Amino acid sequence: MMTAVMEFVAAPKDILGAWSQLVSMVPLGAIKSERDYKRAIASVNALLDTMGDDENHPLADLLDILSDRVEAYEKEHYPIEASPPHRMLAFLMDQHSLKQVDLTDCAPQNRISEFLSGKRAITKEAAKAFAKRFNVTADLFL
Repeated sequence: MMTAVMEFVAAPKDILGAWSQLVSMVPLGAIKSERDYKRAIASVNALLDTMGDDENHPLADLLDILSDRVEAYEKEHYPIEASPPHRMLAFLMDQHSLKQVDLTDCAPQNRISEFLSGKRAITKEAAKAFAKRFNVTADLFL
């Protein structure tokens, strides 16, 4: 059985040759600088342009690797602070071009006004209704 597995393992010198050629084209190492980051983003964008929505594209694994490295760099160097629940609600309403009256199926309009102004915390029931309405997790509103 071990012999069968060994037949599929490339020789280290062959791997080194292929790896050297690949990393000269695509930044596969850890992103350590803004220059590395910009190069990785450009590579991700080029792959996305080539692949489109095809998740079974032969380069999909490469995109995953690069995306993970970009995400790790962004978490460390460009952290995003959590937005207060009332601002998240206002943002989603804006994105969906909704007014308070459009959400009366989630809560009474005067309550929505209080939520949006930050005068009242969003209730669990309203959070669940907003989550369903906007197709997001209720945690965004709590």
